[in-house]
Amino acid sequence: MTSVETPTTDAVENAIELKEVEGLSQGRIVLRRFLRHRGAMISAAVLIFVILLATTSIGWGPIPGWWKWTILDQAPIVNGGHPTLSFSGGLTIGEHPFGQDNIGKDVFALVMRGTQQSLLVMFTIGLLATTIGILVGSAAGFFRGRLDNILMRGTDMVITIPTIMVGAILGRWVGGASPIALALALSAITWTSMARLVRGEFLSLREREFVDAARVAGASNGRIMFKHILPNSVGVIIVNATLLMASAILLETALSYLGFGIAFPDVSLGNLISEYQTAFATRPWLFWWPGAFIITIALCVNFIGDGLRDAFDPRQRRIPTRRALARADRKAERRAAQAAAKA
Repeated sequence: MTSVETPTTDAVENAIELKEVEGLSQGRIVLRRFLRHRGAMISAAVLIFVILLATTSIGWGPIPGWWKWTILDQAPIVNGGHPTLSFSGGLTIGEHPFGQDNIGKDVFALVMRGTQQSLLVMFTIGLLATTIGILVGSAAGFFRGRLDNILMRGTDMVITIPTIMVGAILGRWVGGASPIALALALSAITWTSMARLVRGEFLSLREREFVDAARVAGASNGRIMFKHILPNSVGVIIVNATLLMASAILLETALSYLGFGIAFPDVSLGNLISEYQTAFATRPWLFWWPGAFIITIALCVNFIGDGLRDAFDPRQRRIPTRRALARADRKAERRAAQAAAKA
C-alpha cells in the first residue's frame, strides 16, 4: 500500500494558475490578469465615462455637443445659483446640475471644458515624456560608456532642478498660448524617471542570451534595441507611463492654480479651483466639482497603473476563491482514492 501525499495549498494554487494560462500567449496572459483586476477595471470604466462626458457634452472643436450652455454663456441665475442636480425621488438634472457662478455662467460647462484641457495636457505629457525617456534611457543603457555618462549626467541635472519652479517658468512662458504648448514645455522636465527605469532595464537585458544570438545573426544595434530588448521592457514602460500621466495632471493643476498654467479665456480644472477659491465658504460647489474631477482622474489612472503592474509582474499570482480551492481539493482526493484502489 503506497502512501499518497496531500498537495499543499501553494501547490494547488500553482496548479490552478498554470491550468488557467495553459496554451495562452504572454499577451493574452497579461490581458487576462488585467481584466481580472477589479480595481483597474472599475477605474478604466470610470475614466472612459469621464472622457466621454467631457468630450460629448460641450463638444470638441468644431464638433457640437448635446449640452445647451457654453463656457461663455451668462444665463439668469436660478435656484440661487445652487446645483439643480438632485437624487431625491429619482435623478433630476435641471438647468444647471453643477450650479452657477455669481455672473450666471454654467459650472457644468466650465468643468467639462476644464476636464477636456486637463486630459489633453495629461495624455500629451504622457506620450511625449514617455517617448523622450525611452530614447534617452535605451541609448544610455545599451551603448553605456561615454554616451551613458553624458546622458545620465544631463538627466541628473534636470532631476536636481525643482520641477514646480521650472514648470512655473515654462508655464508663464507658454501657458497662455495653448494646452499643447504647455504640455510640450512640461514634457521637457517630466521624462527623467522614465529614462532611468528604461536604462536599468536595458542594462539588464543587453546581457541576456537572446541579445547575443541576435548579434551573432548580424542584427544591427537599432534592431536589437527596438526589436528585441524594448518589447521585453514594455511592462515597466507602460506601468511607469500611467504613473507619469497621473503626476502630469496634478502638475498642470498646481501650475494653473498658481496662475502659471492655462489662462483666460480658456479654463482648466486647476484654473477653476484658483478662480473660485474665495467662494469656498459661500458657494462651495464652485470649488467641489473641479476638485472632484481632478481626484477622480488621478485615482483612476493610478489604479489602472496598479492593475497593469500586477498583470505584467509574473510574481503576482491571483489568489484562488474558496470554490476553486474546494474543487481542486475534491479532484486531488479522487485521484488519491483512485491511486490507493489501484495499489
